[in-house]
Formats: sequence, structure tokens, C-alpha cells
Amino acid sequence: MARSEELTAEPAAAAPVPRGRVRLRRAALMAIPACVAGGVLMALTAQGVLAAQFSISGMPFTVTADQLNGTGFEQFGGMDNMIDNSPNAGNTGGQVLVAVSAIKTATLTNLCQSVNLGGTNLKITAGGGSTPVTATGLTTDSDVLSGDAQFTNIQIGGDASTFTEAGVQGPAGVFGQQADTVIINNLRQDNWATTAASFTLPGLHLSFSDTGC
Repeated sequence: MARSEELTAEPAAAAPVPRGRVRLRRAALMAIPACVAGGVLMALTAQGVLAAQFSISGMPFTVTADQLNGTGFEQFGGMDNMIDNSPNAGNTGGQVLVAVSAIKTATLTNLCQSVNLGGTNLKITAGGGSTPVTATGLTTDSDVLSGDAQFTNIQIGGDASTFTEAGVQGPAGVFGQQADTVIINNLRQDNWATTAASFTLPGLHLSFSDTGC
């Protein structure tokens, strides 16, 4: 009688898969999450969600405009962060409390932006002619905002995470306001960060100046 070892068939060797095909398949699988992540980042940037997600320099800058005219407005509190051991942190601990203003589409007439570099100012102007500056998905992180403002269909005291006017959701439980439209004449902001999905600056002029905006 044959022993059991002799009756057991040896498993057939698996056919080798060409190395090039294996590498291509693995590369494709690795690329899928990368493409998805890239698509998500592009979508978030377009919606202005990433406004406060980069590390700020810790150097505030001033923005002025004769008029800001926006559609889809949201505003709520936030916190901006500098890099660890930033030389500009001072006594802030590297964090700055800001009011985040998000606008779906905006035009700005006679825009001026300046940052004090210590002894001189880097100054940018645009939209001073017949064509204003235009922006979509605009967000600004400010600790000072002034002007003569007019809102339509404003809601004050809402939870920022429920907002829909500008396509941006703030932190849950944070006080905020939103409106269908906003007009601010004689706008002045002290900003720590600004982002936009698109920003068109007709008549752009950059220079160093003894005076800021």
C-alpha cells in the first residue's frame, strides 16, 4: 500500500507574472489615493476652506479699497498659527485670533495692499481704473476691519459649521454671521492671511514706498 506522502500531488507552480505588469499595477493602485487627495485639495482650495491651513508669517498687512461688493458672505472666528519658534511670534505664542471673512464672489475698487518691512513698505495697487479687482472664493483673516457696511438678508449668531452662503463651513459651535450680499465702502483691514480661488488684478503695480495704504 502506497504511503500518503506518495499519493499527495505536489502543487503546481504558479505561472510567473511579468515584472513590468506587476509594477504598473502597483503604481496604478498607489496613484489612486494620490489623485483623490489632490482632487480634494483642489476642491477645498476653490471653496476657500484652506484659508487658515497654512502657517502665517506673523507679519500683518493692510488692505484698503474704495468699495468691496460681494455676493455670498460669511464671517466667523478662527485662529491662525505661525511656524514653531517663529521670529515674529513675540508674546502671541505663535497664534493669532482672527475674524475669517469668506465671500463667494467679490469686486474691489481701487485696491491697495501694503506690508511694513521695517523702514520701507512693500505696496501693491490694482483696480484703480474703470475695471475693478475681481475674486472668487475669497477669504481674509483679519484682526481689524472697518468701513461703511450694508448687508442683505443677514443672519447673525448662527453656528459657523452650518453656513452655506460662501460654500465655507467654520468650526462647530463658533458664533458667526452670513448674508446674501455685502457692500463695504471705505474698506480697511489689518490681515494675517488671504486666499482666493481666483484673483484678477487689472492695473497691478508693485513698489517699495515710504508710506503704506
